[in-house]
Amino acid sequence: MSGRQTRRRYLATLGAAGAAALAGCSNDSDNRTPTGGPSIPGNVGRWPMFGYDAANTGSASGETGPTTNVIAQWGSATRGQIFTSPAVVDGSLYVGSNDGSVYCFSAVNGAQQWELPTDGLVRSSPAVDGGTVYVGSFDGYLYALEAGTGQVQWRYAAGASDNPLVDRGPVRSSPTVADGTVYIGSDSDRVSAVSTDGTEQWVTGTGGSVQTAPAVAGGSVYVGDNAGDVTALSTADGSEQWAVEVGGAVTGSPAVASGSVYVGTDDGDVVALSAVDGSEQWRHGTDGPVHSSPAVDGGTVYVGSDDTSVTALAADGGDQQWSFETSDAVRSSPSVVGGNVYVGSDDTRLYILSGADGSVRWELSTGGPVAAAPTVVDNVVFVASGDNNVYGLTAP
Repeated sequence: MSGRQTRRRYLATLGAAGAAALAGCSNDSDNRTPTGGPSIPGNVGRWPMFGYDAANTGSASGETGPTTNVIAQWGSATRGQIFTSPAVVDGSLYVGSNDGSVYCFSAVNGAQQWELPTDGLVRSSPAVDGGTVYVGSFDGYLYALEAGTGQVQWRYAAGASDNPLVDRGPVRSSPTVADGTVYIGSDSDRVSAVSTDGTEQWVTGTGGSVQTAPAVAGGSVYVGDNAGDVTALSTADGSEQWAVEVGGAVTGSPAVASGSVYVGTDDGDVVALSAVDGSEQWRHGTDGPVHSSPAVDGGTVYVGSDDTSVTALAADGGDQQWSFETSDAVRSSPSVVGGNVYVGSDDTRLYILSGADGSVRWELSTGGPVAAAPTVVDNVVFVASGDNNVYGLTAP
């Protein structure tokens, strides 16, 4: 299946602070979008970090997500555009904003619980572990915040620079937490491993800025950088295991599954590498830069491209299974839940696609580009938008 299908369009109106109008439509439903929906449970499930898990697979096989008649239960506003993926843990949602703050909202009704200002843009997606929220800022720091109050427990200069003319580089990388260690990259061309108590474990230099979330699996940390390299480092001491040049800059996070590392490049390629030695397994070309991080579910890799497409590729061999066209660049990383693909586009829309053939199950329009990966738990979709809002979406 390729291309968009004709769909009836209906209007659903948000009824919360920061509300905007979202239009929802489906190619297989003649029913008007409902004006209400089921309440979001207080014990709504966990999506603790970018890509769902430390390997950045973007796939939560045990979760469920809505597929039709999807409407907004609430919308909550920040003072800037939001390009970070929400983390949801213990009934709270955590997100960063271009206004320089980290926010905590109730995942149930969107009520703001706290806000922590930093001294730079926050495009790092928060990670939550053990009652602590970890997040980077353009001010050059990795922050550890108390999940309940937003109080700063410690901060680490992840963007520290060897250049005497530069104090700290931005930290736009999203942290990955695994086995008591926080892994984070920075624009200062380095990757750091920090204990959850703030103690530095190791720092390793890279050939370019690391804007992506590190992927952690099997004793290795996998990172991409702006020089076009993918590097595997030892989790124990940061020593290099292998490094390969994949082409253009890597600004989407690597995903690791079944012995392979999947990554996109600014040259428009999706590349599969051996997790063991970095040897190239296959390469698939698109017609635009790939800023989207691949999601891997079963035997399929799902990825967006600036050529406006969302594409499904065979994890073994890279053969194209289907491609779906949106109306603008797809920088959002897909999230795969219950056999469906949840992904945003710069055309302002959130799409819910069948993982099997790419057909549209439902779509909703926000007031701004949807560049962040959606979070999907307990039949609820949480999605951030360039219209300054984050939304909680449900279906009957």
